Amino acid sequence: MTLLSTPLATVPSGRLRISDLPRVARRHPLVIIGGGLLAVLILLALAAPLYAGDPMNMDPFKRLQPPSAEMWFGSDHLGRDVFARTVFGARISLLVGLTAAAGAALGGLLIGVIAGYVRSFDNIVMRVMDGLMSIPTILLAIALISLTGPGISILIVAITIPQLPSITRLVRSAVLSVRERPYVEAALCGGARLPKLLWRHILPSTIPALMVQSAIGCADAILTEAGLSFLGVGVPPEIPSWGNMIASSRLYLAIAPMTIFAPGICLAVTILAVNLLGDGLRDLFDPRSKRRR
Repeated sequence: MTLLSTPLATVPSGRLRISDLPRVARRHPLVIIGGGLLAVLILLALAAPLYAGDPMNMDPFKRLQPPSAEMWFGSDHLGRDVFARTVFGARISLLVGLTAAAGAALGGLLIGVIAGYVRSFDNIVMRVMDGLMSIPTILLAIALISLTGPGISILIVAITIPQLPSITRLVRSAVLSVRERPYVEAALCGGARLPKLLWRHILPSTIPALMVQSAIGCADAILTEAGLSFLGVGVPPEIPSWGNMIASSRLYLAIAPMTIFAPGICLAVTILAVNLLGDGLRDLFDPRSKRRR
């Protein structure tokens, strides 16, 4: 998933303040809905040890049990609590998604700003980004895991690297559109040093588009992690993850459907929350949507 071909422009007219929140909620409800839903999911995942039980405990005498007061979502084929594993699986998906999106955003921001402002560095960076865009995420993850073994850190790296080109290109295009503006030239004529120029005049123009693309990247990362775990090349099988839960329970769908429906619905709700937040941020920072109101 990528943004529109034309980058989101630009610095909003004024910074958001606490007093602006009611107006933002009224005009951009998707930000509140998506952000609130995502915040609830994060809180539930962080508080999982307080209420969800042990996701690793196995009881062979309670295999494939239906939902009950003891096990809200029933049990899987090894007698493990599906509810506990689903809640703890949210930790893995959110950790991988948020970390990969943050890493790609920081890396793409740094590389994109340098490439957009230092023209001698531009051609080299863009050719490297073109090379990275040709590497499929799944193949890169399989190659890295085959060299180092399965692990969450390797999975995050494998998901982060393919996201760098899209963010780098987005930031670079925003920098190129801003660097020729009068206030930047005035700052240069006034003797502003390069670090101060980048920090005060260039970086603010990239933040709106970067936030939207990071939300999209987070959703992609969560889906990619689930797909890799389903294929057996993501999170190790002993760690609860929505992807490996679906993979290990797919043969028991007719007997115990909650073993697949529970992680599948949670995955869909999480992706929906992130996409709603991304769409709301796009409308919030897009000057064209402001003119329509």
